[in-house]
Amino acid sequence: MDFGLSEQHRRVRETAARVAREVVAPRAAAVDREGVYPQDYFEAFRDAGLLGLAFPPEAGGAGAGSLGLALAIEEVAKYDSSAGLLLLTTRLATAGIAMAGTPEQQDRYVRGVAEGRLRGCFALTEPGAGSDAANIATTATRDGDGFVLNGTKLWAGQATVADFAMVVAKTDPAAGARGVSAFLVDLPNPGFRVVRELPKMGVLGVPVVELDLRDCRVPAAALLGEENQGFRLVMRHLNVVRPLVAARGVGLAAGATQYALAYAKQRRTFGRPLIEHQAIAFKLAELAMEVEAARLLTYRAAWLVDQGGSDRDIAHHLSIAKATASEVAVRASEQALQILGGYGYLKDYATERYYRDAKQLTIVEGTSEIHRLIISRALDDGLLDWGYDVEAAGGLPDAECGARSAERGMGAVAGAE
Repeated sequence: MDFGLSEQHRRVRETAARVAREVVAPRAAAVDREGVYPQDYFEAFRDAGLLGLAFPPEAGGAGAGSLGLALAIEEVAKYDSSAGLLLLTTRLATAGIAMAGTPEQQDRYVRGVAEGRLRGCFALTEPGAGSDAANIATTATRDGDGFVLNGTKLWAGQATVADFAMVVAKTDPAAGARGVSAFLVDLPNPGFRVVRELPKMGVLGVPVVELDLRDCRVPAAALLGEENQGFRLVMRHLNVVRPLVAARGVGLAAGATQYALAYAKQRRTFGRPLIEHQAIAFKLAELAMEVEAARLLTYRAAWLVDQGGSDRDIAHHLSIAKATASEVAVRASEQALQILGGYGYLKDYATERYYRDAKQLTIVEGTSEIHRLIISRALDDGLLDWGYDVEAAGGLPDAECGARSAERGMGAVAGAE
């Protein structure tokens, strides 16, 4: 078992850390304050070769895989979660295309994103369908040699600057999950309209929007994969993205913790630095433990994706990483704000932004509750098995044993009366 990074991955981390310090850190507060898409982040990531990390060289990428992209996302998210999301969209917009796209689709969209010529968005969620993706109402109806899409989408990140969108719709509305298909919509398209940017609490550098698809016409070649087979593709697509959301959480948690540590070493109360007060030192120690645990889970999840394991075998590990890292980010941002006290509550300092940004992570790409459902089902199905032998441990109480215990208990109560 090797916990070391390859030379390529070390270079990725060093490059991302440099861009994070030189470009992201000085601009993070302004990006949050202005709420405008950070074009300078995008250009810096493109020039440093970070946009194509997850893609193979034949698609114009660096071949660093999901682990390489996770490392880069972690580094930039230490200073700005919006920067981490901007990098994540390179995979969010293309994972399904890499899995099921035709050679022409892969060459156009995956290569375009890897080389920084195209930006994409992913349109799945709707007002009445979030975690229940099979319940979407957007339809795609065959019309001549193409399809016509109609419906409403929410939370389409980066749609305001996107050159294409992966849109999920029902091609057979009566068939439930068996009637879902995915389409690649080139933008602009007269039937694809941004209704409004959604006024969210944090991660303000990458807008999310409400979309109106009204008689949005696309050619037959826009179909991604097979018709009515899109649900499984979308689930696989989301699985690939989950370690990257976890990486955003690890980065934010690490940044918030180190910011609070720096303050605790500088700030003096009762004649000594805060870090020398056990109440503060233990908070920071607990955060360090949680960040390190989340980091290892995240790296393993990204590695599992890169190994190409089946969804059934790895989905619960991806959920464990995503849920853990996102919740650690929330706790780290909260504790960092608490350590800074009144200063932490001011918009002048980074902790207030970390606190607002962190909560998004427990909601996007599957809520923490959905991930607990996935994990609990894996336990029930025996997919998470740590080699424990119940019989060797003495076996379990059976139903008759439980009934006899209950009778003895009732008898004792009756005797007491």
